[in-house]
Amino acid sequence: MKPPTLSTLLLAVLLTGCASAPGLPETTYFRLPPVQAPAPAAAPLDAPLVVEVFEADGLYGESALLYALDADGARLRAYHYQRWVDPPPRMLQRRLIEALQAAGAAPLVTGRLPPHERQYRLRVRIDALERLPRGEERWAVRVGLHARLDDSDGSRPLLERAYRHERDSAGPRVRDTVAAMGAAIDAIFAELASDLAKTQGG
Repeated sequence: MKPPTLSTLLLAVLLTGCASAPGLPETTYFRLPPVQAPAPAAAPLDAPLVVEVFEADGLYGESALLYALDADGARLRAYHYQRWVDPPPRMLQRRLIEALQAAGAAPLVTGRLPPHERQYRLRVRIDALERLPRGEERWAVRVGLHARLDDSDGSRPLLERAYRHERDSAGPRVRDTVAAMGAAIDAIFAELASDLAKTQGG
């Protein structure tokens, strides 16, 4: 039998090292908690409402959860192994449709309608969606959305407003952050639903 060559010995050492090295963390995917429906609309819109896919620039359009390095949220990083089940633009669009349907905000709330039908169109941009450090093992969340409501003719916006909400997490775990994020998003959706009703004189 031939003695092992140097290359064979090096390969064996490398394989042994790989086998003993700790494995990479598994990726965890998070869903938001069930939506908390807003109060019933005082004055529903008088035509169907189309909620478009949310706009999102940069990191806000990706599925990784974001966290800030400072309390003001001026510097952000993305988690490598903590991700949303769906990218936020789609995830929040579906959540807002569900919330506005439950509130009876319009005769029909949907994500798409033929353009020739009279309808309202709601466009929302994600301006903030991250967890913020609040000291040792303490976190908060910040959600910022900018909404614009147009009628079919699009001559001028019926509603244009920026919404922002911060809320403390119940604990230091990412799942606590996700729960707080859901509550903050639903608080903004409740404000938005109320503002939609006011465009009808309610």
